[in-house]
Amino acid sequence: MRRRLALDGLNFCLADAASVLGPILGVFLLTQHQWDQASIGLVAMIGGLTGIAVKVPIGAAIDATRHKRGLLVAALAGLSVAAIAVAMSPTWAMVAIASVVIALAQAVFGPSIAALTLGLFDRTHIAARMGRNGAFDHAGNVFAALLAGAIGSLVSQRAVFMLVPLFSLFAAFCALVIRPSDIDHERARGADDGPAKGIAVAELLRHGSLLLLATCLALFHLANAAMLPLVGQRLALAHAGYESAMMSACIVAAQLVMLPVALLCGASADRLGRRRILLVAFAVLPLRGLLYTLSDAPAWLIGVQLLDGIGAGVLGVMVPLVVADLTRGTGRYNFSLGGVAMVCGVGAALSNAVAGVIVVSKGYDSAFMVLAVVAFAALLLLWGMLPETAPKPAGAIGDTIPRRI
Repeated sequence: MRRRLALDGLNFCLADAASVLGPILGVFLLTQHQWDQASIGLVAMIGGLTGIAVKVPIGAAIDATRHKRGLLVAALAGLSVAAIAVAMSPTWAMVAIASVVIALAQAVFGPSIAALTLGLFDRTHIAARMGRNGAFDHAGNVFAALLAGAIGSLVSQRAVFMLVPLFSLFAAFCALVIRPSDIDHERARGADDGPAKGIAVAELLRHGSLLLLATCLALFHLANAAMLPLVGQRLALAHAGYESAMMSACIVAAQLVMLPVALLCGASADRLGRRRILLVAFAVLPLRGLLYTLSDAPAWLIGVQLLDGIGAGVLGVMVPLVVADLTRGTGRYNFSLGGVAMVCGVGAALSNAVAGVIVVSKGYDSAFMVLAVVAFAALLLLWGMLPETAPKPAGAIGDTIPRRI
């Protein structure tokens, strides 16, 4: 019970600490300190590129270390210092340095949670536990969005940054409640078939199913990442003065859908299989792209955005679970998870650039149609080639996990 509650609190408070900075930072610099959009975009790019570059080495470090709680607490401390520094002295150099620190810290959070989950719970409980992690993460995102909005309106935008060290303190407490003796460090790095020798990186690069999963997810994020910003722009152009409220509605609505979806995925992943559930997320994305072209009405666009909650809710649970299946016994779980996340980050970064070019030359409907085509290609690739990765019931014939295709 202590382990379950500590991990619940850790997921909730990490979401609070990490999600506050993203939405408020650009607005704070633009409205309170008269930064121009180019400068804001530049520091955002610095942070984004840093986040992409460090995912693999941080994953490898989490595999190697037996001090996962300490690494997580250090990342929380860095996030807190960066938030306070930006609030107190938002010079260009300070914000650029803070963006790098924030990217480093946030790159630690996801794989650390995944590693702790594997290390604290055996394989028979992992699917349900991943779903519970996702539910508390999305609940924390909703709470953070609502609280930050209220404090930003009633107190000041600067005060919102002070939420980061507060929730970081709560998250650190939850992490330290977990006893070191409770963590199976071999299992936490995907070596629960016995002490792993640690397969070579070159061997992972020949792992067909893992590479195929990364390719499918890169295409998914290439199609997905630009959709919400394009919807926000469309709403802003059609309904001036209500931009922030409508964007917040899109974000909170999707997060509220993600919460039950994450729980449902965790409860059904072993029974239905990983592949079927992933196909649902991939099938929803091209549908979203097509539906966005049918109307500019706020109710319609926000309603379609609810479908994003299905895709994101599924991926948040299933991707760590499928990577755990594919890397079982290798001792390279977090390294592999970092590699998949890096590829997803590249796809997401390209998405906004590609969509922006299409909007300028052909308009919003054409951009949504192109993104829908990319999403459909990802669906076909996943459906046609990715095998089921869930372990078969004990004693079943051929009770192995597919390693390559």
